[in-house]
Amino acid sequence: MKPGVQLEGQRVLVVGLARTGIASALFCRERGALVTATDASPAEALAEASARLRAAGIALELGGHSTETFLRQDLIIQSPGVPLEIEPFAAARARAIPIWSEIELAWRFLRGKMIAVTGSNGKTTTTALLGHIFQTQGMHTLVGGNIGTALISEVHESTEATVTVCEVSSFQLESIVAFRPELAVWLNLTPDHLDRHGTFEAYGKAKARIFANQTAQDTAILNADDPQTLPYAPSRPRVLWFSRLKSIEYGAWLEGDRIVYRDDRRVIPLLRRSDIPLPGDHNVENVLAAACAAFRGGATPEGIAHGVRTFQGVEHRLEFVAEIAGVRYYNDSKATNVDATLKAIAAFPGRLLIILGGKDKGSDYTPLRDPLRERARLALLIGAAAAKIESQISGAVAVEQAGTLAGALRIAARRAVAGDVVLLAPACASFDQFQNYEHRGRVFKELVAALHDEFAHKEAR
Repeated sequence: MKPGVQLEGQRVLVVGLARTGIASALFCRERGALVTATDASPAEALAEASARLRAAGIALELGGHSTETFLRQDLIIQSPGVPLEIEPFAAARARAIPIWSEIELAWRFLRGKMIAVTGSNGKTTTTALLGHIFQTQGMHTLVGGNIGTALISEVHESTEATVTVCEVSSFQLESIVAFRPELAVWLNLTPDHLDRHGTFEAYGKAKARIFANQTAQDTAILNADDPQTLPYAPSRPRVLWFSRLKSIEYGAWLEGDRIVYRDDRRVIPLLRRSDIPLPGDHNVENVLAAACAAFRGGATPEGIAHGVRTFQGVEHRLEFVAEIAGVRYYNDSKATNVDATLKAIAAFPGRLLIILGGKDKGSDYTPLRDPLRERARLALLIGAAAAKIESQISGAVAVEQAGTLAGALRIAARRAVAGDVVLLAPACASFDQFQNYEHRGRVFKELVAALHDEFAHKEAR
């Protein structure tokens, strides 16, 4: 039984006005709450959102956060982009004012079954794949959370028969209270967001909160090949494992060329590795994790196999864009940390021209050295982290400072020859030059399209 929440007549503050914050503010206002929304950005940067919220009767406080405003509330909803460490949050905690993430609020209203997916890498692909498997089986399925659709905006579509697949980030998990998914999937743990969490340990503890409220009736799914997540395996829910390297007692693994699943000592063949349409060992792991969650969520073995075979992948994740004069261009803008970039590099046999850089998140780029030495011809560096990256990979691969994405593609077009791959896998956040990683990926694809048109025009002459 989920804990109830009464919004009518309650004073609710929504902190942060990106997609999640806007959706949360409107949801609470529709249910009779007295809503204030606050954002550190100035009013001119939020003109469209401001007009929409004011029209709904929501008070706005822009250009900063007032502690006094926080202390007048009955409930505070934290958007994932706003750190919990800011002083107004601390003051509210001292007054015992509840602070919830948007997923906490949404979960209390959603009907049906919840599957939550987290991990440093692969969570968007795994979330989208799970949604696809359930949808192709004819199950009523919602997909939301950190994947791009605010979970709160899906509430009105849910029924008791709904399966909701939710991607959850460490930022969202920091301020859950009772959030309890029936199935919780943790894919892996590698250094990321250290500029926000401070330490790798704090980052791991935030991720582990996905299991915090699970009971013996629930299921936790973890990666048996990832030593960093093993210490966080929970004791209360049933634990299933997935492995690319070994057979396991309960869960899914790769046995030769077959993906198999074992539950209650039955070994069930699902599909062959060659059936997976996505490149890279990391996508084998994503399929294994999805197979565990889908089976426990009610999908049939045949449905899982069909869902995997027909899955077309996710935009900005090793997305093939075009082939120009024998050079293939791939968009992996979602590779916002070093481990994701390592996985992207490993998906190709070699001859890479790789675009790296953006906003640094306190990362160590030296693990890129050996893979770049083995598989890359040239590293093109962009954005605020370019100098740091060059200092840490210098000598492993030829490096050029390109400044911008457009500059990197101009150089790549001159230097690449037939058989090469131009790969955007930045290992950094996007916020120095772009609105988000999606914006960066779209710009990359637009630039590649322009190159394609230019080449076609030359060929036609």
